[in-house]
Amino acid sequence: MRNGIFSVARLETGYRPGPWDFARDEAARIDAHWRKCQAEKPKLFDGRVLLLRDGEFLNTAEGAVFRGDFFETDFRNFLAWRDFGFPDGEVYNCFSMAALRSRDGGWLLGEMGSHTATAGKIYFAAGTPDPSDIRGDKVDLAASVARELLEETGFTPEEAAALPGWRIVVAGQKIACMQQRFLDLSAQQACARAAKFIAADPEAELARLHAVRGVEDLDAVRMPDFIQVFLRDAFAASEASYPSG
Repeated sequence: MRNGIFSVARLETGYRPGPWDFARDEAARIDAHWRKCQAEKPKLFDGRVLLLRDGEFLNTAEGAVFRGDFFETDFRNFLAWRDFGFPDGEVYNCFSMAALRSRDGGWLLGEMGSHTATAGKIYFAAGTPDPSDIRGDKVDLAASVARELLEETGFTPEEAAALPGWRIVVAGQKIACMQQRFLDLSAQQACARAAKFIAADPEAELARLHAVRGVEDLDAVRMPDFIQVFLRDAFAASEASYPSG
């Protein structure tokens, strides 16, 4: 799958359980890696997560669609696959994100807490899909967005309305499915409210919210590549909407 940013009308993601050769073949090395990670960050939890196979973009009569099938595995397997440099190139870390924007145009991103597996990184509210997102033979990434938005920031899906469609950023083995959401608060108000929510939870995933208004606010070290691709594209689109002269 080629890297880039793409627009689709909808997602069609299914659930197709099956074995993962990487997890089986590298079990000993994975266990050793997990022990090391837990020693560094004892709060890490080895739950079940979903990873994607067979992702593709299709054109249909109703518009462009992104399709793919998820399978279930242990978090320790996912973490090792990521940290070992994504050795299985047929598998993708596909996840949905709440691309949250304030009333005054600021994009609102969270900084991950020090106890998390991605401590210090800055990106939109998101999480690796898990079994709670499975609906029969489908995986509901919109439900994943809503859950992560509420759990990480305290903003409900109802007060942060979703715009139609999705923006998909493909960056190597990562596929970020961005659902743009509008919050009827200023960036300052949103950050202040999120700060109270975060302070009240000793296990909060986020340390704080950041408001990003232009390319000068991008952090090349702490913002993953897919976040920078999305924001640069959004800023370019905003500038194109208001030509000079």
